[in-house]
Amino acid sequence: MTERIVVAGAGLAGLRATERLRELGFDGDIVVVGAEQGMAYHRPALTKQLLTGAMSRADTLLADPLDIDADWRFGTPVVQLDPVRRIVRLPGDEELGYDGLIIATGLEPRRLAGAPHAHPRVVVVRTLADTLALQRALAATKGPIAVIGEGFIGCEVAASLRELERDVILVGRERVLLGNVLGAEIGGWLTELHAARGVRLALGTTVWRWRQAVDGLGIELDDGRVFDVGAAVVAVGSVPAVSWLRGAALSLDDGVLCGPTCHVLGSDTIVAAGDVARWPNLRFGPGPQRVEHWLNAVEMGRAAAENLLAGPQEAPPFTPVPRYWSEQHGVRIQIAGMPMRGTDTVLLESPAPAGRPVTGFVRGGRLVGVIGLDSPAAVQHWTAEVGEQHPGPRPAREENIDAPSPPDRPRRRGGAHRERGRREHSGVVAGS
Repeated sequence: MTERIVVAGAGLAGLRATERLRELGFDGDIVVVGAEQGMAYHRPALTKQLLTGAMSRADTLLADPLDIDADWRFGTPVVQLDPVRRIVRLPGDEELGYDGLIIATGLEPRRLAGAPHAHPRVVVVRTLADTLALQRALAATKGPIAVIGEGFIGCEVAASLRELERDVILVGRERVLLGNVLGAEIGGWLTELHAARGVRLALGTTVWRWRQAVDGLGIELDDGRVFDVGAAVVAVGSVPAVSWLRGAALSLDDGVLCGPTCHVLGSDTIVAAGDVARWPNLRFGPGPQRVEHWLNAVEMGRAAAENLLAGPQEAPPFTPVPRYWSEQHGVRIQIAGMPMRGTDTVLLESPAPAGRPVTGFVRGGRLVGVIGLDSPAAVQHWTAEVGEQHPGPRPAREENIDAPSPPDRPRRRGGAHRERGRREHSGVVAGS
């Protein structure tokens, strides 16, 4: 009987996992089930190049499904998991059996209590369709745009709207933008940058009440300020998309809880990857965490596929040094490691001539993270140093991809297929 791996989630992590399965020679069936209507796309562009018009919708697509040997089921959200029977349920009571399952359903935007989310000019920005809806809202009004939320998405959207020469009001609970990620000093610098570029800041406050206005909406803040706006972007965070896993006897506290190898706790045949997965990165300690960033979805999707085929006993732990970035008002903010674990900071020089220094975050005498502003060479250099100072556990043995597999998990097969997959997909992977 042909083996089948089901990939629940057709976004970036699901795409990279599917590619990796074929690269490693898995020649059974792969069924990729995704709620969105099309192929995975470059999600960071949603708040930047796509919103401003610098990229088209077609430019954001990451692959052509016809180039990847899988059954792509777009517009088909997973509804339920039965791990005992090894099936996922799809709309219309369809049941899809699996020998191995990769959970990569990502995030869904958090809703703001009291906000009129059904209003056509109140949007979130999580999917490609959301950005297109925001563009329609912008075209329908010349009024100011309220951005509710001072996280990465809120700040990036505000910066892009200023690039479009729109009047922007950024509303946030905290008094410093991204202070919980960048720290007070760099967060304070970013706050001043937004103000200098014309973003009207309403920080340290929240929306108390929404009301109708002549041309759009009115928002009343709990500090007494009132703004009439043409549209509003709600960017108050995201939550793991795990509602379909209720009743499957999995630990779902802030995502799907996994062991160090990406295997979902309690299962040898289920792994998770990307934003939805919470796992202990043993490079930095035993505590489980989630990493909601682009490169982690790429790396964890590939690692989850490898480890599903290897099995939990043979699989190495997934121990990346997290790296992510944001671009706002033309400044690239690069972050590596886990800066917020630091208890002190130090200025780190760039190895490049005339290169900008970066801020290092230190804990217990070791570098745990770095943040750089337009400092790619320095960030790359000191990211390597973070990795060296936190080497993580060594693999128990080198992986043998041709070793026999236990009968209860999917197997790699087909050396020729494996080499063909590497050639066909290496360009897509490198383009991430």
